[in-house]
Amino acid sequence: MTIEQEYKEFKKKLGAIYDDRESENLTDLIFEHVTGKKRWERRINGANKMDRKISFQLEKYLRELLTFKPVQYILNEAWFYKRKYYVNENVLIPRPETEELVEWVISDLQNLVNDITPNNLKILDIGTGSGCIAISIKKDLEYPDVSAIDVSEQALAVARKNADNLQAKINFLTLDFLDESRWNNLDVFDVIVSNPPYIPEREKRKMAKNVTGFEPQIALFVQDHDSFIFYEKIAEFGQSFLNASGKLYVEIHETFSKEIQEIFTRYNLNSETKKDIYGKDRIIRAIKKGNP
Repeated sequence: MTIEQEYKEFKKKLGAIYDDRESENLTDLIFEHVTGKKRWERRINGANKMDRKISFQLEKYLRELLTFKPVQYILNEAWFYKRKYYVNENVLIPRPETEELVEWVISDLQNLVNDITPNNLKILDIGTGSGCIAISIKKDLEYPDVSAIDVSEQALAVARKNADNLQAKINFLTLDFLDESRWNNLDVFDVIVSNPPYIPEREKRKMAKNVTGFEPQIALFVQDHDSFIFYEKIAEFGQSFLNASGKLYVEIHETFSKEIQEIFTRYNLNSETKKDIYGKDRIIRAIKKGNP
């Protein structure tokens, strides 16, 4: 088959489980990856025969896509905040709403007055996964001392790979944050940031197969009876491990802003919620009461 024929056939087969727009987007991503050429470049040579090795690779990718496997895991890459990251099924695929969390942190630190000396600024990323939050902050600001923790050794292997690839110096540590006895292994920080697990188990049945079937459950879901456990622990941790002028930033479930702010209030934290580009409550920033 020609390149153009192969493209049309690939897209048509994806139409069995995806709508037309998604099929086209996925086909473009895959074809650009295997040929190294963008769509307009491929069209110029659309009448040429497709290389057999590339055809075999396309068939492999198509079989995986038809199982609902996310294209990011198939290609082992995902873009986040201007940079390409390595990803596999041990880490969440970075989301656009998490970019907004990173933007808020970076914007605040860039506008910092004199409450923290920049050269001594310490940041902790709780549940780092692919490392995209910690690395983005480090790359854009350069000066902070950034630490990142995760309970999963496999996830940290991915994060370290990304830090090496993107030349970001991050202090990684394997640590179960819910185990308070491990907290003494950590420093005191000026900024604590986290995109913790926050989806109640009961919502799993309503979610897409490409999420529930492939992304790490431990990074997504919390028990229905204890949905806010990570926010409770983060707020408690902040009492002793957040500097007086420091701030907490967390990504949240869109329907639980009020409940999480109430948790922070109980721990003497002033908090505010920020909406994402879709108008959903998605990020909370908190500081200790009495601080500016």
